[in-house]
Amino acid sequence: MRALVTGGAGLIGSHIVDLLLAKGYKVNIIDNLEPETHPKGKPGWIPKEVRFIQGDVSDEKALFEAMKDVDVIFHQAAYGGFAPNQNKYVYSNTLGTSNMFHVIRTKKIPVKKIVFASSQAVYGESRYLCKEHGLFEPGFRDKKDLEKGEWEHKCPKCKKEMAGVAIDEKKRLMPTTMYAITKYTEELISFPIGGAIGIPVAGLRYSLTYGPRQSLSNPYTGICSIFSTQILNNIPPTVYEDGKQTRDFIFVEDVARANLLVMENEKANNKVYNVGAGKATTIIDFTKYLAEAYGKEPGYKLTGEFRPLDVRHLFSDARNLEKLGFKAKVPVKEGVKRYADWILSLGPVEEVFSKYKAKMEGMGIIEKKR
Repeated sequence: MRALVTGGAGLIGSHIVDLLLAKGYKVNIIDNLEPETHPKGKPGWIPKEVRFIQGDVSDEKALFEAMKDVDVIFHQAAYGGFAPNQNKYVYSNTLGTSNMFHVIRTKKIPVKKIVFASSQAVYGESRYLCKEHGLFEPGFRDKKDLEKGEWEHKCPKCKKEMAGVAIDEKKRLMPTTMYAITKYTEELISFPIGGAIGIPVAGLRYSLTYGPRQSLSNPYTGICSIFSTQILNNIPPTVYEDGKQTRDFIFVEDVARANLLVMENEKANNKVYNVGAGKATTIIDFTKYLAEAYGKEPGYKLTGEFRPLDVRHLFSDARNLEKLGFKAKVPVKEGVKRYADWILSLGPVEEVFSKYKAKMEGMGIIEKKR
């Protein structure tokens, strides 16, 4: 079997490549080596035995070259985070996915199955529980409340603060950012077009993925890398809101295993699955785990800053994927230690987020309570 991994030089794609090679697959990679993510070009972790094509998935010619002799595709190429250039999300994520199916269809490439990367971001806000009145799926938080430092969702009936609960795949989708919107469009493209041309498709909605090979140079994505470079340069990480917001952190090797599992299991065909550890971790706790892993004293700054389109709580119910045999193996503290060991092995690292923060503030991506 020969597999194509789009975005195969990136965090998740490169770990999928490693697993594929270990299982005896032959592998093609296409990656545009986005300068923000790969400022030094092709990374050293790309194995010599793969067939590497530097190109963009929106480029028909490059994508056709990458698809030669391919049996299955792991579609990981995407532009992510809270970057100012909204058009780039559409170009990379929506157009890139559409182009993949266009090339398969027009060039009659006999692909047997596609697994594509979606995101928990498509859900928008979580489900919330009021102890007195039950479950609710609120809309976006009001910017006026955020400006007053009122972070939590309140019950629409009793006005008391509600707690976030794990969300399954049936939860209403409410993408709030351009990244989330384009991830949703990938789903809207992949399932019907795959069905129309007779190719089984499986989608994976990733929780917040971290681990070795995460870019340290991209200022728009990944609190794991942003906080790490700040800590290692003796800069207390700036934590948005009050730091008590929660996320589901999942180690990259677990995410890679999930990809191979759904690719090799016919029961996953034409379905979408949450990929998460199912555990809510506060951002403050995550900063503490990072500081401990680097041998530093815990410390962070609460400045009242927030991102207007951010969500308060978001963690996954991954029981449907568990029914196929998946279980996240790496606890957060262990994963953070392994991630920190990798970063420390690189030598001195530069902190780049501060250089771009003013631009993000000027565009309203980051704001401050009043």
